[in-house]
Amino acid sequence: MNPTSAGPILELRDVTIALPSGGDRSTAVRNVSFTVGRGEILCLVGESGSGKSVIAQGVMGLLPKSLPVTSGQILLQGEDITHAPLSRLRELRATRMSMIFQEPMTALNPVMTCGDQIDEVLRQHTRLSPAERAAKVLAIVREVLLPDPERMVASYPHQLSGGQRQRIMIAMALVLDPVLLIADEPTTALDVTTQAQILKLVLDLQQRHGAGVLFITHDFGVVAEVAHRVAVLRLGDMVEVGSKHDVLQRPQHDYTRMLIGAVPTLHLKERPTDPAATVVLRVQGLDKTYQDKRWFGPHRSVHAAQDVNFEIRRGQTLGIVGESGSGKSTVARCIVRLVDPSAGAVLLGDEDIAMMAPRQLRPLRRRVQIVFQDPYRSLNPRRTVAQAMVEGPMNYGLGRDEALQRARGLLALVRMDASAMERYPHQFSGGQRQRICIARALMMEPELLVADEAVSALDVSVQAQVLGLFEEIRSRLNLAMLFITHDLRVASQVCDQLAVMSQGRVVEYGPAHQVFGAPQHAYTRALFAAAPGRDFAFGG
Repeated sequence: MNPTSAGPILELRDVTIALPSGGDRSTAVRNVSFTVGRGEILCLVGESGSGKSVIAQGVMGLLPKSLPVTSGQILLQGEDITHAPLSRLRELRATRMSMIFQEPMTALNPVMTCGDQIDEVLRQHTRLSPAERAAKVLAIVREVLLPDPERMVASYPHQLSGGQRQRIMIAMALVLDPVLLIADEPTTALDVTTQAQILKLVLDLQQRHGAGVLFITHDFGVVAEVAHRVAVLRLGDMVEVGSKHDVLQRPQHDYTRMLIGAVPTLHLKERPTDPAATVVLRVQGLDKTYQDKRWFGPHRSVHAAQDVNFEIRRGQTLGIVGESGSGKSTVARCIVRLVDPSAGAVLLGDEDIAMMAPRQLRPLRRRVQIVFQDPYRSLNPRRTVAQAMVEGPMNYGLGRDEALQRARGLLALVRMDASAMERYPHQFSGGQRQRICIARALMMEPELLVADEAVSALDVSVQAQVLGLFEEIRSRLNLAMLFITHDLRVASQVCDQLAVMSQGRVVEYGPAHQVFGAPQHAYTRALFAAAPGRDFAFGG
């Protein structure tokens, strides 16, 4: 469905939202104006802190009192809801406007079944009988294409995959046919194939229901897939608004051009490597089986990794790609011995660490370090950066003064000021925290650095900076790197070798240019086909 010429579903007129006093900025958003028409998808893009989610929450009336709308108007089908009482906002939520949140596991109630949570919307806003509500719940679950709807309705959120939980959120949002749907980064944490399914589902449902959609994202590949129009935010200011093709192919503002220039592509970068370099890590026949032991019923075995084989040489980066549940992170955790392999060999140089006892393993741990996906959870909130960085080397006998000197040097390497050493994790942005985690991992002077989805939660511009940082570190320090990602566009920026995993097995393995140039396995080809924005020609 193309956008209609009728009046807008949503209109923001010169909206300003204040920030609590004491910060560097006095406003979260400043004089922002845009419209969303019936049947139209407007993508709101910008880096973290640009005000995207603040606008969404302002429309839904979910802002805390510390973030008041100080001027302007928010109109929903012509009704001014800027300062509407809570009772009116409750009437409008789900019936005329709904929101899909970024992280369904935190948005859903963990102690209610998924069916009860959808039913709660109907109980609050309709006079349907229990039987009618139950039928409507099953109908919307079927509409969002969830398998075995009866089982889904009876399941709790933790029993579903990330993509299934997001479909439940979409079902809740659309069960009462709202005219406005707000989607706040609904695919950021999903793997590429699940992301493609969710995007297609949102498009299909939006066309079927005729709703206007405010779609918030920092991924320009997603923008290319779904948008009719694009609005670009920078530090609370609207810097550009226009059609998708105008903004993505002929951006007018320097900030928009910078964001588009940072979009990773599926084109490989040339990276000379030495085929005669020393093998740092060799994985042979690695297997990890989890036993699901139950009080009642038969025990089940889950093969998270089966017969995995690869090697990484000094100065090379091996990427492991695949969907959620493919076994990527299980392999990484077996290599760093955060979980114990069930079988196989993990050779770190000449040492097989796969079955080593913890006491034998301890002297070797410094040779392998890992950077996790979420830097905030990886850092102790009660320790300063200096305390976090010197702890590891000092545990292995390095003096405090020497450890602090090494920390200053590594912070400079990751382009962080030395003043960061006396600050705490919450005082940094997500990208800065990830740089600190990289520097902390390098404090041990490892031979192998493992990055487990280390850039998946970052803005596209910050992601580009961190990917460049990984490449620079690998080159300067001659490290071997294992790079885990679900995003082939990211893998193309840093990987020399590529292993594609599906259902615990490596289905394709070889030089990255061969895998990208002529993928042999059907699963690999499906991953390429699902990459968002793969066919769109970005400008800028």
